Amino acid sequence: MITSFAAARQRVLAVLGSLSMYRLVLFALIALAVTAFVLSLLGVIVSPTPGEMVASFLVLAVVISAVDAVAQRILHLPWRIESSLVTALILLFVLRPGLAPGALLGLALAGAVASVSKYLIAWRGRHIFNPAAFGAAVVSILGAFGAFEWLGTSSSWWVGTPVLTIPVAVLGLAVLWRTEKVRVVLVFLFVAVATSVVRQAVQATQFDIGFELSTALQFAVLQSPFLFLGAFMLSEPLTLPPRRRQQLVVAVVVGVLAGWPISVAGLFTLGQERALLIGNLVAFVFALRGSVRLVLERRAFVTPTAQELTFRAKGRVRFLPGQYLELDVPHRRPDARGTRREFSIVSAPADLPTLRIAYKNGDQKHPSSYKRALAEAEPGATFAVTGTWGDFILPRGDSPVLMVAAGIGVTPFVSQLRQLRATGQQRDVVLVYVASQASELAFRDELGATGVRTVVFTRDEPTDLPAHWAWAQGARLDAEILERTVADLGTRHAFISGPPRLIADLAPALQKARSLTTDAFAGY
Repeated sequence: MITSFAAARQRVLAVLGSLSMYRLVLFALIALAVTAFVLSLLGVIVSPTPGEMVASFLVLAVVISAVDAVAQRILHLPWRIESSLVTALILLFVLRPGLAPGALLGLALAGAVASVSKYLIAWRGRHIFNPAAFGAAVVSILGAFGAFEWLGTSSSWWVGTPVLTIPVAVLGLAVLWRTEKVRVVLVFLFVAVATSVVRQAVQATQFDIGFELSTALQFAVLQSPFLFLGAFMLSEPLTLPPRRRQQLVVAVVVGVLAGWPISVAGLFTLGQERALLIGNLVAFVFALRGSVRLVLERRAFVTPTAQELTFRAKGRVRFLPGQYLELDVPHRRPDARGTRREFSIVSAPADLPTLRIAYKNGDQKHPSSYKRALAEAEPGATFAVTGTWGDFILPRGDSPVLMVAAGIGVTPFVSQLRQLRATGQQRDVVLVYVASQASELAFRDELGATGVRTVVFTRDEPTDLPAHWAWAQGARLDAEILERTVADLGTRHAFISGPPRLIADLAPALQKARSLTTDAFAGY
C-alpha cells in the first residue's frame, strides 16, 4: 500500500510539475472562486451574493494590481500580475464581501495594505508576513475601534462553509502536492482541529451545556476555515522557514492559535489570519537569511545537452549540501510557468562565494520562455535568489547512503560529495547514476575524484571509467535490478533525485531502505 501510494504520488507530481507553483495556486483559487460563484447563483451559498462577490473581487484586484505596479516600478522589479491576483482572491475568501460604499472602501484598504506589506515589511526580498493575512488583520483590528466603524468589512472567513469543504480540499491538495507541503499542513490541521474540539469541550463545561464529540469535530472540520488557511496561506513558500522540522514547528504554533483564538483586551482575537501572522514571525526567526544577488560569471556545457552556470554571490549565502535555490529570471511575456525556477546547488558550501547550478537544455524547438531568457543571459547579468530551502540532506553520522541520480539530477549529490571531500569526512556511499547515454554523464571528473563506488546505467558503454565505476551492461534500471545492484539496500539511507516517473518505478525497492528522501523535478 505504501509503495503504490508513493508511486502514485510521483506520477501526479509529474503532471502538476508542468505548471509553476505560483500559477497553480492562481488557477486553483480561480476554480474555487468560480465554484463559489455558481453555488451562490444557485442559492446554495446565501451570503455573499453573486453581485457582492464580483464587486468585491474587482475592487481588490484593481487596487492590489495598481499598488503592486507602482511599487514594482519604483523598485525596478518585474510586474507580477499573478501575485496580485492571488492576493486578491485570498482576500475575497477571507474578508466579508459587500456592495455598500463602506464595505468596498474597507476591501480597498485591505488590498492596499496587503500589497504595500510585500515591499515595506520585508527582509532582503523576503516577506515577513503573508500579505493577505496582514491586510485582513489590519482592517479587522481597525474596525474594532470606534474611529473606524465606517469600515464595512472585516475578517469573516466565509470560505469555511460545508459546501466548499470538498472543493477546498481537492484544490488545496493539488497545491500541497506540488509544493510537497502535505505533511506540514496535515500537522497544522490535526493540531487546529484537536485544539478547537478541546476549546468547545471547555466552553461546554463552563456554560454547563451538553458536549458531543461528533458535533465538535463536524464544526471544526466543516465549518471552519482551517483547510483554506493551511492549503493556500500557511503553505506560502516566502513565509515558511527552509527546513521541514522548522515548518512543523510553525504549523503547530498556527494550529494552536487558530484552534483557540485568544482575546486581546476584549477587542479582537488572535485567531485565523492573526494566528498565521504570529506563525510568520516564528518562521522569520528561523529563516533570517533573506535573499541575495548572484552575478553570472560564466557558463559551460557539462554534457551535450546540459549547461552549468557559475555565479559569484553578492551578500551572504548559507545553505546545506543538497539544498536548492529559487532563481528569478524576469523576462517579457513569461509562459504559464512564470519567471522563477528551483535549482539544486551543484557547488558545496566550502566553495562560496562561488555558487554553481546546472540545468538541461531540453526541447530546443519549443523551449520555455524561462529557458530562453536564461540562455540569453550574458556574464555580468544579476539575478535575485529568494533563499535556499530543502531537506534533501544527508543524515548525521556515518551511516551508509545510497544515492540514485537520473541525468542532471546528480547535481545535489555533487554538492554533498564535494563537501564531504572538502571537510575530510569518510562515508560509505554508493551512487547509482542513470543517463540516456554515456555522453550525458555530467560531472564525471568531480564524481570520480571523490572515490565513491558508482554504477552507471546507460545504453552505450562509457569509455575510460574510473576503477571504482562499473557499467550496468546496458540494463534498464528498475526496482528489481536496483535491489540486485545494491544488495545491502536495506541498511542504507536512500536518496533519489530525478523525474517523478523514475521515482515511482523504483519505489518498490527504495521503500525497503532505512529511510527514503526524494528530490523530484519535472523540467524547466
